[in-house]
Amino acid sequence: MPPRAHTIVDPRFPAELARLRRERGLSLRDLARLAFVGKSYVHDLETGCARPSRELAAHLDDTLAAGGTLAAMVVDAPAVTTPDDDDRLAYVLAEPTRLDGAAVRVLADVLAAQRRLDDVLPASVTLPAMVAQWTTAQQLAERAGGPYALGLRQVAAEWTQFIGWLHAEARNDGAAVRVLVEAADQADAVDSGPLAAQVENFRGYLERQRGNPRGIVRHFLAAYHTPGATALQRVGDAVQAAHGYALLGDRDAAVWLLGEASDLTEAAENEQAPVLAYWLTPTFSRMGLGLAYLALGDTVSGVDNLRAGLAGLPPDQRDAEWTHEYRHALSAATG
Repeated sequence: MPPRAHTIVDPRFPAELARLRRERGLSLRDLARLAFVGKSYVHDLETGCARPSRELAAHLDDTLAAGGTLAAMVVDAPAVTTPDDDDRLAYVLAEPTRLDGAAVRVLADVLAAQRRLDDVLPASVTLPAMVAQWTTAQQLAERAGGPYALGLRQVAAEWTQFIGWLHAEARNDGAAVRVLVEAADQADAVDSGPLAAQVENFRGYLERQRGNPRGIVRHFLAAYHTPGATALQRVGDAVQAAHGYALLGDRDAAVWLLGEASDLTEAAENEQAPVLAYWLTPTFSRMGLGLAYLALGDTVSGVDNLRAGLAGLPPDQRDAEWTHEYRHALSAATG
């Protein structure tokens, strides 16, 4: 049987609906009458007891003249699993020692789809559903036995890293740190250098959002020096650590790291990005290079690299939430 679509609702939808209704001076009954729905249903939507469909969200958006705010909070996303897949997962959850390769592949496919969804939807929208699936994968990984258990633990470790990233992106800073610390332990447990390096990279990203240059340097340098990290990862980590040094006023350290990144570029160009960091390309790293040059006071090189990095993104990544800091930096530099 084919996969079904499923609806993702931003957890802020109930409060936003209530805010807009009150802002328009409407009672529950008024909005129900205008939208041709029941008063109790409007109440259930505002209290989170009912979930809107995409069509209803768009209808309420039109009714309240919300300019797309409500409509953007409800998205139909393609489900990855089929009913047969769901039955298989239910079986191995009940009988974890019967874990098979097909179940591991299904879970890996779900994680891959979540990563791609992060390129088009804000983390705040996707986090609740993704955390629930991650929790299920973690529980199964803890209980599973047999020849496929190690493969499942690898998937579960990658999932932990991804959830930590989502929390960082959504600026749930405390949760991000807690989950990424757990992710580092899991990366070591499955002996994955690329995974361990990517965890430190995400910690560096969080410190950049916090405006903490020492944290930027600390975590990106840790990622750069992690044994087993790929050349593509190390290029990006060196560039971003250089940005932190530039913010601290240590020009020599920043320039040295940019030279290290340049030396690694040829090896990186001939390398396939790891699945857990599928977005990495030498062109991708030019966005980080742009931030570093701006922090060093070289506006021309900074702008050129930011433009090249953003232009080199695949179409499905160009409006991703994580691109905003680069676009803001470019806008500020060009006035």
